[in-house]
Amino acid sequence: MRDPVLYPFYADLSSLPGVGPKVRPVLARLIGGETWLDLLFHLPTSWIDRRNRASIEALQIGEVSTVTATVDQLQLSRGKWPTRVRLRDETGFLTLIYFHANNQWLERTFKVGEEVMVSGLVDDYQGGRQITHPDHVVSPEKDDELPEVEPVYPMTANLTAKALRKFMAAALDGIPDLDEWIDPHLMKRNNWPGFKQALLRLHQPKVYDPEAFETARQRLAYDEALAREMAMGQARLARERRFSRAIPRAVGAERNIIEALPFKPTRAQMDAYSDVAIDMGRPVPMRRMIQGDVGSGKTLVAALAAAQVAADGGITAFMSPTEVLARQQADAIGRFLAPIGVRVAALTGRDKGAAREAILNDVRAGKIQVLSGTQALYQSDVDLPELSLVVIDEQHRFGVADRMKLSAKGSSPHMLVMSATPIPRTMALAVHGDLDISVIREKPANRQEVTTAAVPDTRIDEVMAAVARAIDRGERAFWICPAVDSEDAGDASAIQRREVLAEIVQAPVALVHGRMPGPERDAALDKLRTGEAGVLVATTVIEVGVDVPEATIIVIEHAEKFGLAQLHQLRGRVGRGEKASSCLLLYQAPLTEAGKERLDTLRKTTDGFEIAEADFKLRGPGDLLGLRQSGLPTFRVLNITEDANLIETARTDAKSILMADPHLDGARGLAVRRARDLFAPRIASVVSESE
Repeated sequence: MRDPVLYPFYADLSSLPGVGPKVRPVLARLIGGETWLDLLFHLPTSWIDRRNRASIEALQIGEVSTVTATVDQLQLSRGKWPTRVRLRDETGFLTLIYFHANNQWLERTFKVGEEVMVSGLVDDYQGGRQITHPDHVVSPEKDDELPEVEPVYPMTANLTAKALRKFMAAALDGIPDLDEWIDPHLMKRNNWPGFKQALLRLHQPKVYDPEAFETARQRLAYDEALAREMAMGQARLARERRFSRAIPRAVGAERNIIEALPFKPTRAQMDAYSDVAIDMGRPVPMRRMIQGDVGSGKTLVAALAAAQVAADGGITAFMSPTEVLARQQADAIGRFLAPIGVRVAALTGRDKGAAREAILNDVRAGKIQVLSGTQALYQSDVDLPELSLVVIDEQHRFGVADRMKLSAKGSSPHMLVMSATPIPRTMALAVHGDLDISVIREKPANRQEVTTAAVPDTRIDEVMAAVARAIDRGERAFWICPAVDSEDAGDASAIQRREVLAEIVQAPVALVHGRMPGPERDAALDKLRTGEAGVLVATTVIEVGVDVPEATIIVIEHAEKFGLAQLHQLRGRVGRGEKASSCLLLYQAPLTEAGKERLDTLRKTTDGFEIAEADFKLRGPGDLLGLRQSGLPTFRVLNITEDANLIETARTDAKSILMADPHLDGARGLAVRRARDLFAPRIASVVSESE
């Protein structure tokens, strides 16, 4: 039940004066919600200093300024010439320019010999100061109509800034002061205002004070961080109270698998598996993420976990985002587990009729211990008896609902999620704070370094010739295009490029893109994998997980259009075998500074974590993972790039609060509940998945 003191925050927009049936939908679209709270969290992006300057001479070119002066001359518009209003004071003249203004309004507003107060952007025209279309013009007697500081909001058509400020003022008047939930020592150290005072300082500032605005924003950002950490902490406590099957470490099976490997696992792989093995040995549900760069060996860790489960008589469900990956993982895990006789099968949308039923029957009978698949795994007819472990590959491709549906096939199964998208620590805390995280930084010894070069697309003929020579030597190549057809990318389209390469390369050239049916995509990939094709032309559909050890070259056209993390993922398609590999970044000149920096970063390093940090700084968290991708929370105030210290502090604070008052029954606990509830719409998924 919602605390009654919070009811005003959740009042509908229509209860605000002036918000009728026509205005409400416009306002709701602008703020992304329908309540007063949504309106109050529509924060200004900047503030304009409209304090009255001492004189015209004091006005600075290029700044928004306010001044009181006398109307000296009014020249109304004639033909194509604008209206000119000349103001004067004892220090000089200021010209106001109006295009297509109403003459009656101009004559009524600017009476020669009378004073006016004007505010707007000051520019220079032929050595004199000028304001074109002032933002405000009032008489000095009505200076209260012109605030000293004016918030600037993201706006939309059919709604004026003046109306938005009026709605904001009504909402601020209607909400109560709330008991403080932040530790008083933290409040004092940071000079933070109260929650309502922070909103007032941002929406209705009395003076222009950039430092005070940032302090108020940080206060609200901390509230959001604390609310999220509290939700995740409570979810963790709830999970700790649930029973899950404790699965002992299968030392013998583990040893047999490792001894049969054609390579030696890295210390990082074994450390990650130890984390998993310890978690699964506890009678509470594991929630752990294995985060590792492209080719760091996460699949072996998952296979060892599946072996531990199989030795205890349980089943592992391994969910991947595509059929290609699901079948590829089934093959890889099957090879790892073959020495201990564990059977692995794939189940995807391609499996129909008798073949599908045979797989499901073998799972029910306990003949298949690991089932790798897509969302087909949680269909109603899929029975997974003794489901003990759920593994989610490329977890950011799935939503919370997908993970919950698959987990519901068992009784509180352990969950392991894997990500090949390196995430800076700050972002990992903000996005995956409900998970324990193991990081694999090392790469297996047999992994080849990939040489990366940036080449202007004016040399594309040379590049195609070089690819053709490599294919003649028995190598294989990927060629990545930014779009499927020529309408979107011209000659750089996948369809067009495949036709051109087919004329040059003395081997079949396969094509794969997102518009093709799944079986056709799989067939094209298989052609490259088996060597039937020498080149695979593709869009970014092959960005993640596709494993062709024989591929030694990847060419990426229009590389400047891709993000750093995506380029790194694409580059990870090569360097998986024993031969030296290369990545060619074809770009269109001239490059922007940001584009040049991205390509330079990729050339200088193959460390995905270093690349992720660079991408994080260049483009922010939204573009690193894509704000619309499943499972990634959005924030109202918190900026992951700027507020790293707030996230760390909130995490520590939340732990201490829950340790002292796990049920939040005390005075501070009740206040913290309100903070959690005020930010609940954005963090509900964290709680729902763990309850």
